[in-house]
Amino acid sequence: MTKAFLISGSSLAALGVILGAFGAHALKDKLQPEQIQIFETGVRYQMYHSLALIFLFLAGDKLQSSWLVYSGWFLIIGVILFSGSIYLLACRELLGIDSWKSVLGPITPFGGLSLIVGWGCLIISALKYSSNS
Repeated sequence: MTKAFLISGSSLAALGVILGAFGAHALKDKLQPEQIQIFETGVRYQMYHSLALIFLFLAGDKLQSSWLVYSGWFLIIGVILFSGSIYLLACRELLGIDSWKSVLGPITPFGGLSLIVGWGCLIISALKYSSNS
């Protein structure tokens, strides 16, 4: 299967660890507790989906499905849109981009939808595999 999923998953996981530590230490005194909680949600979803991307790479030889490829790309897009917008929303006052809220707010659900579609594609891939074996 595509090596891009292993590279993306590993890179996003490493970035998730960095952002998690950054949120826990550097942002602790700069953001409100609710903002820290929002930031941590972004990190958590990024880590879950990073591991899913690594799984897709590992499962790729067994499942060999175009749906598996779609799944990976939807997960990558979803992490960028969902977690990325969450990070910016949590830190918007600190970054001086408070006026971006009206733009960033609607991006988050599109990221979440992309993550859901990615999982749906994985389900289809698994169903196709089980009907072929």
